[in-house]
Amino acid sequence: METLQATFFLFVFVPLVNAAPPLQQESLYEYDTDVSMGSLTQQDYEMQSKDIRKAGTNVSLHTSLMLQSDDSQLDVPPTKDTNLPTCLLCVCLSGSVYCEEIDIEAVPPLPKETAYLYARFNKIKRIAASDFADITTLRRIDFSGNRIEEIEDGAFSKLLLLEELSLAENRLVKLPVLPPKLTSLNVNQNRIKSRGIKANAFKKLTNLAYLYLGHNALESVPLNLPESLRILHLQYNNITSITDDTFCKSNNTRYIRTRMDEIRMEGNPIVLAKHVNAFSCLRMLPVGTYY
Repeated sequence: METLQATFFLFVFVPLVNAAPPLQQESLYEYDTDVSMGSLTQQDYEMQSKDIRKAGTNVSLHTSLMLQSDDSQLDVPPTKDTNLPTCLLCVCLSGSVYCEEIDIEAVPPLPKETAYLYARFNKIKRIAASDFADITTLRRIDFSGNRIEEIEDGAFSKLLLLEELSLAENRLVKLPVLPPKLTSLNVNQNRIKSRGIKANAFKKLTNLAYLYLGHNALESVPLNLPESLRILHLQYNNITSITDDTFCKSNNTRYIRTRMDEIRMEGNPIVLAKHVNAFSCLRMLPVGTYY
């Protein structure tokens, strides 16, 4: 034992005499006052050697220390990039996220700088308020061709920059609350009835220019259409009647809806010729049946 001790001290301490400067050569051992990995005393070495021999292995002290080092690193939490899964599944490019035709069933987590989201032709059934809670930079969303039946209250309420929203070809029976700067809304080919649109749903949308409500189940034209409206599609619904105030103002015969360029009402069970006064403020007659 005395011979082993002497040999050990010779092996450990002799290299210190000719040790290279720290910047030129790295040392395996750290000689601190505290007992830590690489700063073993004679007793530590003897105990370590006995443990190794008892285990019936030929593992060296250096190997044992390296194994201890590896184990200690397991406690370090791995770094996590929350944007990585979505951008592997979809295509993320300069603020645009393309998640089209990949059979997703929910809105994926989006990078916070997302401005344009295209998630067409998937299997999304529901839009939750939490889906866009932190994505205030969105300007365009396209969910066409999904299976959306429900949009949670407030899902779009924080999207103050959103200008274009497409929910076409879904299974909606009512409209959600819409963001204030919307310029285009497409809800063609859903199951929306008149009771699914609130009376003031469009009144405050002073930038809305394009409204597509074709191929739904509306019984009447929505009320309080904004002056900004240019294109209105209502074809193939169940509209049976309109009033003099639907598009015009019955109490103002000089009123002209100057921005309206197109109204489509074909495919509805209504004879438009019976409601001539309803179009007196328009520059051109709606498309539809007149006889």
